[in-house]
Amino acid sequence: MRRNDFLKTMAALAAAGALPLSAHAASNLKMMIPANPGGGWDTTGRALGKALVDAKAADSVTYDNKGGAAGALGLAQFVNASKGDPNALMVMGAVMLGGIITGKPPVDLHTATPLARLTSEYNVYVLPANSPFKTMADVVAQLKKDPGSVKWGGGSRGSTEHIAAAMLAREVGVDPSKINYVAFRGGGEATAAILGGNVTVGGSGYSEFAEYIKSGKMKPIAVTSPTRLKGIDIPTLKEQGINVELGNWRGVYGAPGISAEQRKSLVAMVERAIKTKSWQEAMEKNDWTPAVLTGDAFGHFVDNEFAMLRATMAKAGMI
Repeated sequence: MRRNDFLKTMAALAAAGALPLSAHAASNLKMMIPANPGGGWDTTGRALGKALVDAKAADSVTYDNKGGAAGALGLAQFVNASKGDPNALMVMGAVMLGGIITGKPPVDLHTATPLARLTSEYNVYVLPANSPFKTMADVVAQLKKDPGSVKWGGGSRGSTEHIAAAMLAREVGVDPSKINYVAFRGGGEATAAILGGNVTVGGSGYSEFAEYIKSGKMKPIAVTSPTRLKGIDIPTLKEQGINVELGNWRGVYGAPGISAEQRKSLVAMVERAIKTKSWQEAMEKNDWTPAVLTGDAFGHFVDNEFAMLRATMAKAGMI
């Protein structure tokens, strides 16, 4: 067969869908973001979508935000509506594991298909600009005096900021079950509550608070990392005498029931996407730490992380 005839045949097969997914880009990918707009999952999902298009792994990406229950509502919709769909993706992360542990939804992650862990990010705790407190030591002193008077604002119940607050309480001698945690459906809602002074302390990834910290509208008082974040002058909890360290990773899953070949192709597409300039720019802009882990290795990681979080939450009195 002459080269021109061969290329025409391949093009015809691709158009007819007769070629395996790995042989051509999906024309349109659907990205489930199981959170409201404005938060870390939303930022991650849209950055990944842009990178997939830039990498020519997809012609376009559409997004569906479905917040609530630490991602469990979006997970349920994704599992029920996307079975066997090789063009469906869902952003998720450590927060979803905590939500599953506390909420016990009817569906879990074992139903969907693990593709890749993408990033890791540590939580930053901030005060509203007009707060009477100045440091984490001030917050801890008030927490010891009257635990219920300190309102901790962050993501859904079971989120990493919720877990870290419970761990912090336990470390300073306060019953974790007495903390007053206010859960929000998305990063945008939590940010508004902090800016409005409706919570005492707010917690989330640095990227969600960066512009408000830089403008002086929020005062950072601690970060849950083992050492200070690069180029960011925020003291860790550990250096303030509070032995708490907790990371917040994010990843992407495929639909239930896809074939091994389709999963392999989606993983390859994600790997291409994270090499693009736009993804690298998103990493730098949001101060994300690369934490790439793919396929079965990612699936095993999620299982181990689930067990670790369950043990940590039980020890902190959250379950």
